[in-house]
Amino acid sequence: MNMVKSLVLGSAATIVALSGAQAADLPVKAKAVEYVRICSLYGAGFYYIPGTDTCIKIGGYLRADVTVHGQNSNGPLWGGDGATNTRYLNQYNDYSRFALTVDTRTATEYGVVRTFGQADFTFSTQGYSGAMSNSSNTTGSVLTGGTVNNYAGNGGLGVEYAFIQFAGFTFGKSASAYVTPWQGFPGNNTSYLVGGYDTITGINNVQYTAQFGNGVSASIGIDDSSASDYNRTQIVNAAVAGSANNTGTSLVPSTANTASCALAMYGAASSNCTALGTSYGGAQLPDLVGNVRIDQAWGVFQVSGALHDVDPGYWTTANTLTSGNFIGGQAQTGAQNLGHPDSKVGGAVNVALQIKNLPTGAGDDFKIEGSWSLGASKYVLGTSAPLGGSFYLFGDGPTGSAGKLAIGAITDGVYSGGPGNSGAGGTQVQLTQGLGIRGAFNHNWSPEWSSSLFGGASQLSYNNTSKAIWCASYVASGTTLTPGSTCNPGFTMSEIGLTTRWTPVKNLTFSSEVLYAYLHTDMSGGAIGTASGAFPIASGTAASPYIFGDKGTVSVEFRAQRNF
Repeated sequence: MNMVKSLVLGSAATIVALSGAQAADLPVKAKAVEYVRICSLYGAGFYYIPGTDTCIKIGGYLRADVTVHGQNSNGPLWGGDGATNTRYLNQYNDYSRFALTVDTRTATEYGVVRTFGQADFTFSTQGYSGAMSNSSNTTGSVLTGGTVNNYAGNGGLGVEYAFIQFAGFTFGKSASAYVTPWQGFPGNNTSYLVGGYDTITGINNVQYTAQFGNGVSASIGIDDSSASDYNRTQIVNAAVAGSANNTGTSLVPSTANTASCALAMYGAASSNCTALGTSYGGAQLPDLVGNVRIDQAWGVFQVSGALHDVDPGYWTTANTLTSGNFIGGQAQTGAQNLGHPDSKVGGAVNVALQIKNLPTGAGDDFKIEGSWSLGASKYVLGTSAPLGGSFYLFGDGPTGSAGKLAIGAITDGVYSGGPGNSGAGGTQVQLTQGLGIRGAFNHNWSPEWSSSLFGGASQLSYNNTSKAIWCASYVASGTTLTPGSTCNPGFTMSEIGLTTRWTPVKNLTFSSEVLYAYLHTDMSGGAIGTASGAFPIASGTAASPYIFGDKGTVSVEFRAQRNF
């Protein structure tokens, strides 16, 4: 027995000794893993970045839609191949977008420091634009950034927002201080609702917002005035044919360009038109914008204002581009010798109202806004996309005519260059006046179903001087007006639509939208000339002229969107 005890104790002692030796070889105990912690300071979805006091939220959405008889995002066919219904027109346009947002916030002794960025990855039907011919979209212009590269495995990348907020200031690419909280979307899917202003994809700016309590605030900012998608349309240098500059060069359009300028003006064929064309100078001053807002439980009331620098280029030769000179590219021959028109100050005013919690149903609301502009037409035309030089729609006309044509010139101003170094005989910039209105009634049928009835209208009008010089150039470009016709480039573009949504589960929505756009032209009578682009009928004659008249177009969109 004593022998057995000795063996057991000896074995135990050996095991303890070995265990001690192995324990001495073990590494020091690792620190506890720092797990991601929820940050409840700024709402749901925020987490602390490990090892910091900064909170981050990653979100975004994935959207897929298709528009029938319209541009992407349910844009009306109010120009280009869509307006003339050529064989190059895409009768449908599909569009996919993945948007990724990153929001970071840090509490400091000066308040919250916030950064926000949104990147969009998109892919759509080749030739997506509707205002450009499919044939041109499939050429080398894709390689030079002329179009989105919608080939298999490619697509486009865009930056919507990229800004810093600190102590009431915002720096970077964000929404303008001029816009309403709903921007250009009071209840619609379409990105082309006229009647107000829209910077939904961001604009470079610096702004400051002061909070006065009880939902009252005021903002002031400066926006990039050169952004053609937002703050500029065009200044038209309506050089009258037959004039001469100080070098003795005639300003009549070349024979090759006359046809391109005739009936569609400078809409789809602006690059071929030497007498009519855009003549904005470089960015000289940013737009000064601001608002005063009341945001309470009953709704929102806001008044906004903007000042816009209307800065033209040179006098008559500003749009007469020639090559083969010592610069080695396209130069504005003699432009600096001729001088330029004076810059003018334009601007816009917007008044907006939202009424929440209507008695028609829980969550129902009504939004409406009205705008006025002078020399700043984009502030009443809305949309975050370029609009080109004109709206126009073509269709069947009265019996015996070449067809019906609705047109309207989109400008911030019109001037006419004269001969001489100082532009003697020329007309200074005449600012274009605009009016706009838009709104929506949004109704929830149930937690899963909702509908929005929306609409908008924009009107641009020209003073008598603008009409005279614009029409003189229009006729000089090769168009003959029939007896009794009235030449007036003004117009009214109206839209009405209905959107219906189904949300079967949270953050997943299927919707459909029908949109009707109607162009009322202030032109009357008829015109004879060679049409630009691929008009169904090559030219009008004295026996069968093009007849000016109003025309509409319908588009339908279907969309699926998942937010996260």
